[in-house]
Amino acid sequence: MVPHQDGAAGLGAELAAVVAGARRRAVRDGDRQTDTAHLLHALLEHDPEARAAVGGPPRLARLLGYLVQRSIGYGLRWQGSVEDSGAIPLVPAPAGPEPAAGADGWSATAASVVPAAPAALAAGAARDGAARDADGWSPAASAALVDARTRALRRGATRIGGTDLLAALAADPASRAVEVLEHAGIPARELSARIEAGAGESADGSEPAC
Repeated sequence: MVPHQDGAAGLGAELAAVVAGARRRAVRDGDRQTDTAHLLHALLEHDPEARAAVGGPPRLARLLGYLVQRSIGYGLRWQGSVEDSGAIPLVPAPAGPEPAAGADGWSATAASVVPAAPAALAAGAARDGAARDADGWSPAASAALVDARTRALRRGATRIGGTDLLAALAADPASRAVEVLEHAGIPARELSARIEAGAGESADGSEPAC
């Protein structure tokens, strides 16, 4: 399952606040699931590093403006539908019996970086309508959280950072978060690549790119 609102699943205080904020936005908007646009909106509200990675004040203001319009504008067509970019089935499942979840709610097999019990989503439950009750997360949002965890582990971190999640959100071209980014004039692929380059430079001991 994906991280809980209490931040016990590999999240620091900042990202726990992002997850909780995204869930509140979904409830307030009357959406049946928390999707990647909810996560992007909450991330920009709570994480200064993610805001800095997006760009200067004009670009950030334009992006937030599009996100605010969700409940009264283009986002209305998302209501009643499941955000499923097809990303979840691409997440590699561990071979053999599913490993037991650790104390933080994540699979004990760090190499697979698969949250505990993803099988219902990975089997395509979203496509037959069953995903509406799967922890309240869209398949694309769940995949982004898995990807963020992968990115954090890859750079040797024990907690998911805001830019890990931002890069994961920007990396799924079929997600709602990417749709909003592109509407705001922010090339998602470029944003994700820039964050990855910065993480790589930081790992080498040099200054990050963003």
